[in-house]
Amino acid sequence: MSKKIGILTGGGDCPGLNPAIRGCVYAAEKYGCQCVGLTDGWKGLVEGLTMPLNKDLVEYVIGKGGTILGTSRTNPFKKEENVKSCLENFKKLDLHALVAMGGEDTLGVAARFYKEYKLNVVGVPKTMDNDLNATDYTFGFDTAATKAMEAAEALIDTGRSHRRVMVLEVMGRHAGWVALFTAIAASADYVCIPEKKTNPADIVARIKEVYARKHFALVVTSEASELEEAGENAAMRELDQFGHLILRDRGMGERIAGFIEKQTGIETRSAVIGHMQRGGSPTLFDRMLATRVGVKAAQLVRDGKFGMMSALVGNTIVGVSLEKATGELKTVSKDWLELMEVLF
Repeated sequence: MSKKIGILTGGGDCPGLNPAIRGCVYAAEKYGCQCVGLTDGWKGLVEGLTMPLNKDLVEYVIGKGGTILGTSRTNPFKKEENVKSCLENFKKLDLHALVAMGGEDTLGVAARFYKEYKLNVVGVPKTMDNDLNATDYTFGFDTAATKAMEAAEALIDTGRSHRRVMVLEVMGRHAGWVALFTAIAASADYVCIPEKKTNPADIVARIKEVYARKHFALVVTSEASELEEAGENAAMRELDQFGHLILRDRGMGERIAGFIEKQTGIETRSAVIGHMQRGGSPTLFDRMLATRVGVKAAQLVRDGKFGMMSALVGNTIVGVSLEKATGELKTVSKDWLELMEVLF
């Protein structure tokens, strides 16, 4: 009887999840295994919710956004009984291994299941924020940044036409990779990222200088960036099951736009691309990367290398420790901050 591999996708959705599922299913079947989908992230393992997966079902999902398995931000370690349910359902479903596709939270759960219960788990790195350690890039990032870049370029057109300052807010909970890449690629005039608090005097001086030269300006900001003078009581904010601040009501782009207009007297508008970054067809880069890490996950299962994550290192897909990958976030590094200083 062939071994059975469970696949789940957890956390925020992003383009590339379906190609990753497809790659894992194709490789698993080649290696003599069968796959089953666990629906809605870790909730699927907690409640034993499944759907069939095979080559016929996933053949044409490579160009589709989102995830055919559904997702959630369920954290089974929030309740002891949910951890017990996961372990019981792993056995009831007769799983040989579980492939978890997700970001720091989803894979952090996978790492705990391997470390504390020796569960046969393998990880696939997914996050549009590109903030997972031990891999050069995560799928979802290229598509998200490309969509944000196109939005930024559109704002330049309307800003130039109306002689306005335009502010684009993009996603990025703890890391500013999307904001930084978007700003560079779209020729923005200023970028705000969470790794570096925005100096009020600096942004005002920069906008005044730019506006005097060309009568419009573009600022790109991460949703989690901060102005140095803008304090906030985090204790009053809502948290998700992984203890992260929920940023949906924050409106950093609107705040920065209001600040710029007040300090400069220049008409300023803000726009939020929001969840449009998460949906839609994945780019070529993300389709290829997702397929490769999905295939590698099945190879890691075949070789019995559990507690590992498939990762892009250079141009090679390798297995790395899940614990290492989730132990610390990959934030914008010193070399990129230096490039930011040159360009902005």
